[in-house]
Amino acid sequence: QVQVVESGGGLVQAGGSLRLSCTASGLKFDDYAMAWFRQAPGKEREGVGCISRGGSDITYVDSVKGRATISRHNSKNTLYLQMNSLKVEDTAMYYCAAQGGGYRYCQASWVRGAMFENWGQGTQVTVSS
Repeated sequence: QVQVVESGGGLVQAGGSLRLSCTASGLKFDDYAMAWFRQAPGKEREGVGCISRGGSDITYVDSVKGRATISRHNSKNTLYLQMNSLKVEDTAMYYCAAQGGGYRYCQASWVRGAMFENWGQGTQVTVSS
């Protein structure tokens, strides 16, 4: 059974940093490109960033570019999201998910969550002003 668990969220002041982790079990982690998504109350889910299976190719949405760093440790089945210079508008539930379809790289549709499966329960990030 596949299980994906996010952790590392919390309450932080604007300008602060957080490191989120996502650990997956029950799947061959390095067979999947992985991505982080977030959803704020009353808003649609949005992509944050996506990383290829081997970690060589990473893409971010414009709103987090320069502030977010995604990495993965395949031997630990773990995905990371380092967020710096946090803003109030970063407040959201953060999720990770695995891209289905067997693609090595993130597909163009990744930001919409298309083809993503094995979603975790999320970890809450709250940024105070």
